[in-house]
Amino acid sequence: MTSPIPASLLFVTEPLVNKLLQHYDYPHPENPSEVIEGYDKHHALRTAKMCAAVAHHLGHDDERVRHYQIACLLHDIGRAGLDQDLFGKIWTWARTEEIPTRPAEWRAEHPDTIYGNETEAFWTLYHTQLQGLGIKIGAWAKEQVEMRLGYARRLNRLMEQLKPKLKHDGIQWFDWMEQVTLYYYYPEKLDDAPDWVHELGEILVACEQLEAYSNRERGSDYYNRNDENFIDAFNYLESLKEKGQISVKVLSAVRLLTGQGLFDTILAEARDGQISDKDLDYLRSLDTSTSA
Repeated sequence: MTSPIPASLLFVTEPLVNKLLQHYDYPHPENPSEVIEGYDKHHALRTAKMCAAVAHHLGHDDERVRHYQIACLLHDIGRAGLDQDLFGKIWTWARTEEIPTRPAEWRAEHPDTIYGNETEAFWTLYHTQLQGLGIKIGAWAKEQVEMRLGYARRLNRLMEQLKPKLKHDGIQWFDWMEQVTLYYYYPEKLDDAPDWVHELGEILVACEQLEAYSNRERGSDYYNRNDENFIDAFNYLESLKEKGQISVKVLSAVRLLTGQGLFDTILAEARDGQISDKDLDYLRSLDTSTSA
């Protein structure tokens, strides 16, 4: 059964949303009295709202959309504990040096790497250079590397700790929920998935990247980017379509709902509350344009 889409774009209660987002807070392993506040909380919430709206628009029923929104709220839980300074220093350096930052890209450049051991391969090659940058060599620095190159492993490890808490709150975590959260970095994990699971993975990739390209704080910290704009965002989504990672159907739905203004508030929040008139004109143009 499909009901009208809620104005809040939330298919779960706000108390549950807040409880789920609290799981991003992480005790600092080198200072147990310090809690690292979840860096990705706001990104996850904005992404989950857009994802649920697109899934609803494409005809997924309410029960599935509720579980899907929970998965999207937790899609970055594998980066709980992200040490902003340390993570940023490692990955800004890697980007400057043109070092692959995603598992598939790493394996393409280093085909001898054992699948799932990308973190270890990175560490073996570059720990000396990282030490030269003033990075303290140890398990915590390696964990920051794992948050990108070993994301599936870290997500799985944290989800195993989290599942009993979710069960206590009456939430069942299905295997497909983890599959869709991994689709961006590990599209191969959905090769044999049902079409509807694959579509939900595509929606998450499209909405997450739209938010990420609109998120100036995250763009600066993660990607050394300071000029986020919606044209680049949709050009990137087009490139993912050309690569086959998202479908024409999904991209068209994202463009349509964005063009109709459904995501204006969400995208403005990612821009510190501001969208220029020029940007709004571009967003409205998406309502009448079609994906090639």
